[in-house]
Amino acid sequence: MTTTPRRETLEKLTPVLTKRWLSPDAWRLDVYERLDGYAALRKALGAHPDDLIQLVKDSGLRGRGGAGFPTGLKWGFIPQGDGQPHYLVVNADEGEPGTCKDLPLMTHDPHSLVEGVIIASYAIRANRAYIYIRGEAVHAARRLRNAVQEAYRAGYLGENILGSGFDLELVVHSGAGAYICGEETALLDSLEGFRGQPRLRPPFPATHGLYACPTVVNNVGTIASVPYIVLGGAAWWKSMGTEKSSGPMIYSLSGRINNPGQYEAGLGITLRELIELAGGMQPGHELRFWTPGGSSTPLLTAEHLDVPLDFEGVAAAGSILGTTATQIFSDQDCPVYATYRWLEFYHHESCGKCTPCREGNYWMVRTYRRILAGQGTHEDLDTLLDTCDNILGRSFCGLGDGATSPVTSSLQYFKQDYLDYIEGRTAPKLSEKTLVGAH
Repeated sequence: MTTTPRRETLEKLTPVLTKRWLSPDAWRLDVYERLDGYAALRKALGAHPDDLIQLVKDSGLRGRGGAGFPTGLKWGFIPQGDGQPHYLVVNADEGEPGTCKDLPLMTHDPHSLVEGVIIASYAIRANRAYIYIRGEAVHAARRLRNAVQEAYRAGYLGENILGSGFDLELVVHSGAGAYICGEETALLDSLEGFRGQPRLRPPFPATHGLYACPTVVNNVGTIASVPYIVLGGAAWWKSMGTEKSSGPMIYSLSGRINNPGQYEAGLGITLRELIELAGGMQPGHELRFWTPGGSSTPLLTAEHLDVPLDFEGVAAAGSILGTTATQIFSDQDCPVYATYRWLEFYHHESCGKCTPCREGNYWMVRTYRRILAGQGTHEDLDTLLDTCDNILGRSFCGLGDGATSPVTSSLQYFKQDYLDYIEGRTAPKLSEKTLVGAH
């Protein structure tokens, strides 16, 4: 039975990036312009680029791609007067299991991203920008390319934009669908035509990014926030969220709830409130575990229902806010099996460049198959933790670290579930056929 949210909970919704999503044909330029579209661009082109960087710093905007790094600070790292071309690259390679906020944004409101790209490029003095989108995201890419073409025809892209003297070329590039390309340096290698694998850092993209030139890489939600900050101001943006985690965030809710979907609210909302906004848990289901930011973030439990979902609050609870992909599991779901399925994903998507991630995930998948087939041992649990210890912090990029998160957290909170498989109290979930080559 779906429950109706209380008024005070409904007031937590702050539609900013999502405010146009329900408007008919909001993806079209004429509709976008009627709804304040490109007004921020006109305002931004009348300001000094350094003032725009300072505005974003003052707003407290932090990256919406998972790391939460201060956006204005990242823009400020770009050296000026260096005589090199500067690039802006938008990471639209949304592939984290459970994450679904960038694709609907590009589908329903692509011009907000295009406008953000133009303003950000002007601020960092970039005359060429790229949006790197997943190859499977055909519909979103089609909408995005159409928006770019409309922007060119209207004079928002190309030479001498709106008579300002600023030139910008924008390219929408479809990748081959590799999760590893969500890591910024692997994305840059892929964009240059190489195999998508992470680079060793330093040097960092701010000085040696695309084509070894100064580059800013930002997430879709980060760049799409910029026009709203330009129009509303830093103080308005900081009026939402918390002191250190300002602004609204799109939370992707999926799993055992009545109304899965995207809910935009100020950073700091709790899972209890989000579940209420989503109509409550499904009948017969009681919350048992959940991910605050996708499968690469440590699991939390029903005891964490009132943890503030901002960067600091989630970190204090022992997890990571990540992409705010909130996957909700009930007492009818198995944390061991869920972790196994996530590990299969990370094993499949590992680029293979570094040994800890390539070999560690390979063997952990096989260990889980033994446990879930009823042939696990107590030593397997020590082996899993030891393997995680050898992956965490020893991989080229965050994929390896992310793969360990559900393993260590599920063993922390649900060790008994593992023991029930090992000691025969829970019936095997996998057949012996899955053990071929697993020993």
